[in-house]
Amino acid sequence: MIIETYSIGMGDRFAHQGQAQLKAVVEGRKLGLELVPVWNKSNREHNIVGSEPQSVREEADAAVKALGWDAPYHVDADHIGLGTVDRFLDASDFFTLDVADFVAKPAAPEAIEAFVEANRRYIGKLAIEGIATPLEVTEELLRASATKFLLAMQEAGRIYRHIAERKSDFITEVSVDETDTPQTPVELFLILAMLAQEKVPVQTIAPKFTGRFNKGVDYVGDLAQFEKEFDEDLAVLRFAVREFGLPASLKLSVHSGSDKFSIYPIINRLIKKHQAGLHVKTAGTTWLEELIGLAEAGEGELVKTIYARAHARYDELAAPYATVIDIDASKLPTPEEVNGWSCADFANALRHVQSNPAYNLHFRQLLHVAFKVAAELGQRYTDALKKNAEIVGRNVTENLLERHIKPIFG
Repeated sequence: MIIETYSIGMGDRFAHQGQAQLKAVVEGRKLGLELVPVWNKSNREHNIVGSEPQSVREEADAAVKALGWDAPYHVDADHIGLGTVDRFLDASDFFTLDVADFVAKPAAPEAIEAFVEANRRYIGKLAIEGIATPLEVTEELLRASATKFLLAMQEAGRIYRHIAERKSDFITEVSVDETDTPQTPVELFLILAMLAQEKVPVQTIAPKFTGRFNKGVDYVGDLAQFEKEFDEDLAVLRFAVREFGLPASLKLSVHSGSDKFSIYPIINRLIKKHQAGLHVKTAGTTWLEELIGLAEAGEGELVKTIYARAHARYDELAAPYATVIDIDASKLPTPEEVNGWSCADFANALRHVQSNPAYNLHFRQLLHVAFKVAAELGQRYTDALKKNAEIVGRNVTENLLERHIKPIFG
């Protein structure tokens, strides 16, 4: 199975917005954007909400049928490992192999030495078309990169082979974005060498870029440095495809944490410059658009209850996302303050429009990680989604189309 050139990963915590999400892709196609949807949901999200991977396949299939979608689409087993992949095998045709936990844990010494010997030919100045200054490769760098990344890529090989023994046709993504430090372009090149050695036919790879990719809010970092890295990474991928015989469809995957508006113009410009493909995951904001839609529909008591409970359980909800949120608790409104807000006030504080003085990025990040609270409300929450499907869906579609698809791919 070959991944299409442009694809967008769309998550839906509660499996109610499949049609609204697909409508955004349909509208994008009307504008000439040949984009395919990839519905994704991680094992952790399934466990929190109490759902199964088959529900994502059913949601995607139902949306495709309802809208008469006749182009490809995929269902992503997002951030899986050997311990979690089996429950996703039947429902998924796209597997994001998350090996971040194995980064910086050394492989066997003989495996490290074998990798160094096999790649000794790259020692020196490695000229790559599209990168102005040749990459510097030393024996020390080869050994250090193998020490840091080889075990993780061996694990990717184990996961891939486990899937391949049970499933014949699927797309493989490798994720190393949830690590402590960004990978340099030369490290990305060597990671791809390791994946080729493991015979993993990786089609998308998600590196960690410079800067903060916090959940649901804009990028924080040096835009010029990001542009340089992204530009060079695209050149590295093109070179690695030829050098290692990796799939020609190999492309970068940006696990954006959603809403990295300031880097979207950079990404747009560079994928066109390199004539490169792109996969973007922007999953979590669907849940926030549901809250915005519910607020606009007058469900003030419900959305304020969710916030009050989230505020009271801040430590519990924030802990699993500690590396990808940056909340100043002193800037969170108290539940008492929020109770005094109108429904419009709630929507304006939450909607990611940075020019609106009511927007509160700390409020937004807390609610981003608080979907567990809505899950615990069960039918009370999902009944509200059904009752207000039109206004909620309109927010989901508009957000995905106007704030993501058009700026990235348009």
